[in-house]
Amino acid sequence: MTRRRRILLWSFVGFVLLLGGVAAAGYFWLRTSLPQTEGEIVLAGIGAPVTIGRDAHGIVTIRAAGDDDAYFALGFAHAQDRLFQMEFTRRLGSGRLSEVLGSATLETDRFMRTMGFRQLAEAQLPLLSPDLRNALDAYTSGVNAYLENHDGAWPPEFHALFLEPEPWQPADSLIWGRLMALQLSDNWRSEYLRAGLAATLSAEQLDYLWPALEREQASLSAEPAIQQAAIEPVPALPFGMETLSGASNAWAVAPSRSASGGALLAGDPHLGLQLPIQWYLVRIETPNRTMEGVTAPGVPLIVIGHNDHVAWSFTTTHGDNQDLFLETIDPADPAQYLTPVGPRPFEFRHETIRTRGDDMPLVVRSTRHGPVLSDIGIAEELADDDTVVALAWACLEADDHTPEALFRMNRATDALDFRAALDLFHCPLQNIVYADTAGTIGFATAGRMPVREALSAGSQMPADGASGEFDWLGYLDSADLPQFFDPARGWIATANNRIVDDSYPHFIA
Repeated sequence: MTRRRRILLWSFVGFVLLLGGVAAAGYFWLRTSLPQTEGEIVLAGIGAPVTIGRDAHGIVTIRAAGDDDAYFALGFAHAQDRLFQMEFTRRLGSGRLSEVLGSATLETDRFMRTMGFRQLAEAQLPLLSPDLRNALDAYTSGVNAYLENHDGAWPPEFHALFLEPEPWQPADSLIWGRLMALQLSDNWRSEYLRAGLAATLSAEQLDYLWPALEREQASLSAEPAIQQAAIEPVPALPFGMETLSGASNAWAVAPSRSASGGALLAGDPHLGLQLPIQWYLVRIETPNRTMEGVTAPGVPLIVIGHNDHVAWSFTTTHGDNQDLFLETIDPADPAQYLTPVGPRPFEFRHETIRTRGDDMPLVVRSTRHGPVLSDIGIAEELADDDTVVALAWACLEADDHTPEALFRMNRATDALDFRAALDLFHCPLQNIVYADTAGTIGFATAGRMPVREALSAGSQMPADGASGEFDWLGYLDSADLPQFFDPARGWIATANNRIVDDSYPHFIA
């Protein structure tokens, strides 16, 4: 071998060894992003020692001397295991993905800013009970204790995006509920699709293919905006949101049908597959209570599970709590739109979406029914120079007390206490099956269900906003929603099926 070849060979070997060393160093450095599962960590902010144990599958059990310490530990464990998922979720709901992902997520950010989920979460905070606010603050402190005391690498996604995690805020934990509500509410997309079909099919063809509940309103194809609409793809949910797949199910049997002599309950929410999964299983033990079930990373509450007394699970109702409204712009003043009592000014909110390049201004326009979607290119086929499309949705109310309902469900002492907590469950509309240790089983539909002046094609077509003919009059009282205890048959089952018969006096779906 010549001297030159030997030099090349040893240079190559040295390069491979150097590359291998760098790779090995990088590997061991990235492993420091994994959670510490043994030993002790000394942190400020808790009143007494807390144990975070993990089984062979990594599922966490938290043992604490008090509830607030348990919430602190849950925040710490969530951050240990799912920090990037938490970061992604709050950025998704706040319309801040483009800050790190660039223009690919600009449309998603525009949609989320138009929905105003961040502002709604901030508005919820003053409405929380002191106990829930304490739990939220303790959880937030636990997340931030991890951020402040972690001295290794961040999860790899942060380094790939040149991103540092920001301190957690209590409002961040409230955003997840709005995103889940968005995932479980899709009637506006059906209205949009049916309007597109109405532009191509005759009224008779449309009613044959897709019957409306009120045949005299089977087609609104005489409306100019809908006449111009083409059959376009139904708008997809924003980046990172899956559409519903399959049918969720939940069931309960009474002690009379149980070999053990106790009530039995099981549930399976069929949400879309994703990695990491939506849920984080946990068991929490304090002198006051034991809770076990699934949490959502970023949220300190058991969503589906049980405590010492009550177990529960959900299926979605497919309740129709959304309407598209075609709003007529005032011919005399484009800053106003027409209502039954005369012109009314649009409401405006100014946003700035930061991207890796330029900052993008966004003006969010709203009517009395809700935010204008056609301004951001959604359902714009139904709009023209004289018309805009606004979304009315029960989940855009600032006084949404669903977090409070979940908190009280977590602490319910029996079936009646649990049912009372559901009066505060506002969005999304859900079927809830529950059972307690006394043997009671129950079913309730919970959430805000709009009461309408009239239904536009059985609430399957966009409605005229100027006339007031299809306006919302309020929401059904929780006592008027379907519910029952201990049916004589000894069992309850729901799988996204129709939950009422023809005798039920109110419109649900």
